[in-house]
Amino acid sequence: MASNPHTPHNQAKFVVSTNINDLEQEATTTLDVETNKEFDYSKRSQWLRAAVLGANDGLVSTASLMMGVGAVKQDIKAMILCGFAGLVAGACSMAIGEFVSVYSQLDIEVAQMKRDKERGHVVGDEDEEEKESLPNPLQAAAASALAFSVGAMVPLLAASFIKDYKVRVGVVVAAVTFALVVFGWLGAVLGKAPVLRSALRVLVGGWMAMAITFGITKLIGSSGL
Repeated sequence: MASNPHTPHNQAKFVVSTNINDLEQEATTTLDVETNKEFDYSKRSQWLRAAVLGANDGLVSTASLMMGVGAVKQDIKAMILCGFAGLVAGACSMAIGEFVSVYSQLDIEVAQMKRDKERGHVVGDEDEEEKESLPNPLQAAAASALAFSVGAMVPLLAASFIKDYKVRVGVVVAAVTFALVVFGWLGAVLGKAPVLRSALRVLVGGWMAMAITFGITKLIGSSGL
């Protein structure tokens, strides 16, 4: 029986082709695993807290101040000046507070790095990586002040062009309500938290702050103090 001279060559081609397919399949599987690997959302906690909570603080505190003044004075100028003063004071307070807090954290981490280096627990590459991961007080302060200002601008812009008192108050409440829902939703999405629960928590908290400020200021104003 005559043998087929092309058989070994064909088998070799088949083996090579099979190996290539296996390699491609393995590479694709590895890529899929790396792509589907879950992101560690806890790494977002620091800047997420500073941004979302800063904006929410600016929104609620400024709106509450404006509602409190609006409870006793229907003048648009008084509400706008009060809101603007709250924006500036709150932004400065947030920046200073964040700067002091982050600087204290920085001092603690630097001191720990020095102790570890003296004990020989840290090598050159690890030392550089730790230095790069250190918090930045100025960056944190600027981010907090900016976030607070963004939130505070919502009630200010909502009330700036409306002269009628009742309409102005209604527009401020509506604008703040919408912004509260957006901030609650944004914080939940970025942090992978329950969206509805987060939005409702932020919304109810903002409403309570405005209602309490409005009610107490109205009570004090009506008593003639």
